[in-house]
Parts: sequence; C-alpha cells; structure tokens
Amino acid sequence: MDLSRERFAARLERGEERADGGGEGDMQIGVETSKAVDQRRVFVVDQDEITRAALQFMLHDEIETHELPTPEAAYEKGTGWLKPDVVLLGVSFLAERGTDLVPAILTAFPGVRILVVCSRAEEALAIQAMKAGAHGALVKPLTLEGVRRKVDTVLGRGGGAALIQLGGAVTGPGRSA
Repeated sequence: MDLSRERFAARLERGEERADGGGEGDMQIGVETSKAVDQRRVFVVDQDEITRAALQFMLHDEIETHELPTPEAAYEKGTGWLKPDVVLLGVSFLAERGTDLVPAILTAFPGVRILVVCSRAEEALAIQAMKAGAHGALVKPLTLEGVRRKVDTVLGRGGGAALIQLGGAVTGPGRSA
C-alpha cells in the first residue's frame, strides 16, 4: 500500500509498528526492534536528491533519519535538541569546499560520526576526508544491508561491519589497510 509521508508519520505517532496495514505486534521485515526504538539520529547531507532519498529510505525503519540538501541546512536543523549522531556527507561538498568541511561539522556537532558517501572514482577524496577526521565511507553502489551495517558500526551497535573498503583494502575493527 502506498502511503504519503504524512499518513506514515501519523501512524508512527500513534505507536503503530507498521504503516503498511499491519497490526500491532507485526514486525517489519529486516528491522530489529531494539534499533527501531533507538533515540539516535542520522543526517543525510547530499546535493543529490536521489541519493538523499535512497539513504533515508534505507535507514528510516531503524533510526530517525533526516534529508538535508546542504551543510548549512544541517547546522540549522541541528541547533538545540536535534543534534545528529551520524552525518552521511556527500563527497560533492568536499569537492566544492575542501576537506576543511569535515572538522567544521565535527566542531558544530561534538561527538558526531561522519561517513562520506562516494563512488569508486571519488575514493581519493574520501580518504583525504578521513585524514581530516571523517570516520569512514559508504561507497556506491549502496545496498540496504551495507548502509545499515556501516551506520551500526559507527554507532557502536550490533551488526557492525568494516567502515571502509577503498581500492580493495578493508579497514575497521580488527583490520588494517
């Protein structure tokens, strides 16, 4: 059943577990209840509207996720109580503004974890961002399982995976580049 975001949000506010017609006690496929009630949030900051929407769709069942078109929109939304725990940052902003954007985000949101969203052709810039303080990369093509695992890893939740896989080298917990 295709529901608008407003209807979906209304059903969630009423405490229903599903917005697809399922009743109380039904579970969404592939969603862990402990993750769905986690109070942490992700900001998806990317110029590409399709990438933002895809990442939001992949994560919204397990974590509060917000799509934002610019870092400035993220700074505005993140003031006060709505601070992100993870920022998925489109590499295009790094290409335009330089890797100094990474420490700026880290300063604006103390304790935030940054994952750079890039293609294989943009891996070198993602590596520079990690040297500037980013915590890893999501390399396209993106998969539901891969995105969720990497977000779980930077949040320290179960089901985590290697943070980066660039140029064939895998790094993360217990691994070296």
